[in-house]
Amino acid sequence: MRPFLKTWLTICLLLPLAAHATNREQRLPSVNGHTAKSPVSVAHATDLDAPVVKRPGKHGSHGKAHHSVVAVNPAAPNAKQSSTVLSRAVNVLGTPYRWGGSSPSKGFDCSGLVKYAFNGVAPGDLPRTSNAMAAGHGQKVARKDLKPGDLLFFTIKSRKVNHVAIYLGNDRFIHAPRRGKSVTIDTLQKPYWDSHYVIAKRVIPKEQMRVVQR
Repeated sequence: MRPFLKTWLTICLLLPLAAHATNREQRLPSVNGHTAKSPVSVAHATDLDAPVVKRPGKHGSHGKAHHSVVAVNPAAPNAKQSSTVLSRAVNVLGTPYRWGGSSPSKGFDCSGLVKYAFNGVAPGDLPRTSNAMAAGHGQKVARKDLKPGDLLFFTIKSRKVNHVAIYLGNDRFIHAPRRGKSVTIDTLQKPYWDSHYVIAKRVIPKEQMRVVQR
């Protein structure tokens, strides 16, 4: 892909993130088909996709503290982190797929592209495989709450997760598809990807997933 086109595409993708970073203390207007929520909003306790915070309670007869459990909304993505991740991923559009690859010079497989984009940005070293990423550190996100920079996971000819992509917004995502293909942008609106999509996760700092105990 020509440098001019990459620059233009990067600007188009990152403008909504810049607006989010400037106004994140306010309730934002609709962006990419959804309305941003205040970081202090609280979900119902039955929301299984939300992180769990334990609040200290009274000590039982055996001296062990009992905790009440409260579920809160998914943490808002870090705008700076998301823009960096998206910029890195877009800049390697057209790089050939290579199993085990994780660099522009050697090519990428799906998880290698994700690790490359999040390198030095994520709060920890992401696992190397898509299945481990789906099971590891991160916060589940409902499809209706997807934000740029979230990870999308798919099952392709398998019951286990075996493909990962980076969400761009407007149902679009960037990924390294398979042998014979290159890093490209695709959409969840295609029946193939819609039917194989299984879960999404947001990579956030571990301190935002803390368990509060006395």
